[in-house]
Amino acid sequence: MIRALYSAASGMSAQQTNIDNIANNLANSNTNGFKMRRTQFQDLLYQNYVQPGAAAGSQTIVPSGLQLGLGTRPASNEVIFTQGNFQQTDNPLDMVIQGNGFFQIRLPTGQLSYTRDGSFQLDRNGNMVTADGNPLEPPITIPSQAQQVTIAQDGTVSYTQPGQTTSQIAGQIQLALFANSAGLNGVGHNLFTPTDASGEPTIGVPGGQEGLGSLQQGYVEGSNVSVVEEFINMIVSQRAYEANSKVVKAADEMYQQVNNVTP
Repeated sequence: MIRALYSAASGMSAQQTNIDNIANNLANSNTNGFKMRRTQFQDLLYQNYVQPGAAAGSQTIVPSGLQLGLGTRPASNEVIFTQGNFQQTDNPLDMVIQGNGFFQIRLPTGQLSYTRDGSFQLDRNGNMVTADGNPLEPPITIPSQAQQVTIAQDGTVSYTQPGQTTSQIAGQIQLALFANSAGLNGVGHNLFTPTDASGEPTIGVPGGQEGLGSLQQGYVEGSNVSVVEEFINMIVSQRAYEANSKVVKAADEMYQQVNNVTP
């Protein structure tokens, strides 16, 4: 009965973590480039009263044994990098990646970070930057008098100037690809940083042979959170929490009856 109390308590704690994860997914259902996370669980240690395969006699073995588990725990909340919906905008600097890859963003510390959020703006020097003012890497600079900015599918950024018909190239956007995108570390602001689990990035041209996706101008990628799916997961998690709380109540009542037994 004491074991049941602790096992049920671990289940309640695990479902609390699951609800926290669901709440974060729902809170970011309208965040550009956001990727949902899915909580995964693991069972804990087992107490072996009869080891499976132990000798039951000189010629026989125990077919299944007797093992009692000690509950569960959250093991990870993996990032799911499925494609989000494309939303058309009126900003010629907005882009979506059709396929795999990340935009490279230079942080104030000098470190490179990575994002799927392709909503960019120009700072006072004409550099393409994020909403936080962090520049795109490699840098792309567009003059203030530039007209008709065009971003090709291969990342080539060009523009025209007043009185001229020939376009000029401002630079080419490069994308990064990771062997294990789920191993990236989320740092907020729609940014990820690499870890030993993700591996080092492969840099290349959009739509190139490295498996990188192509760019589409005038769109942003929305969140890949399915509100309906998250509501279903929330209901399942609530019922699991409720079931574990009933186990706590049942074990407590049984423990109370044992304590009331008179010697």
